[in-house]
Amino acid sequence: MSTSSDRESVARTVGHVDPADEPVEIVDVEGRVQRVVTRAEMRRGRLRHRCTYIAVLTSRLDLVVHKRANWKDVAPGYWDLCFGGVAGIGESWPEAAYRELREEAGLSVAEGQLEQIGSVFFDQPDMRIVGEAFVVRSDEPMSCPDGEVVALDHVPLSQIRTWIGERDVCSDSTRGVLPLLLDHFGEDLKSL
Repeated sequence: MSTSSDRESVARTVGHVDPADEPVEIVDVEGRVQRVVTRAEMRRGRLRHRCTYIAVLTSRLDLVVHKRANWKDVAPGYWDLCFGGVAGIGESWPEAAYRELREEAGLSVAEGQLEQIGSVFFDQPDMRIVGEAFVVRSDEPMSCPDGEVVALDHVPLSQIRTWIGERDVCSDSTRGVLPLLLDHFGEDLKSL
């Protein structure tokens, strides 16, 4: 479990306010903004919010997966199939996706390189999300500058289900995004 001092240390390092104090849009099931609260209030109340998910695939159809820092307020130390996170106040889906990709992966991609692959509706007792999933193809190295990512790995998309079965992986990306990703690249996977 992360501590306040862990979050504050990271906030100072990346030059932001304490993540718990960041404003978050609370939305209805259609994604319409109902009100704005702090991230801490959103997490405490398990309130529905907007998130982006960005899957990074190499030219060989390897999915770039990452391990989350132990100080993260959701799924600390878990592996994740996507970069991304909570959309900022008033951010469009693509704006939030480009920002999250830069912050978490250190990857800046040209306008139009992100491809939207579908909507994510994740409603579980511990997490309620209305989101959008994107994919980008890149072989560029990633620097993971904000400290949210502590390890990277490349997993052939054709072997991702086996890989997931062998470790703790964020449930919103496995249940919400993986089906979209496999559907989107289905024909490409058949040729592997």
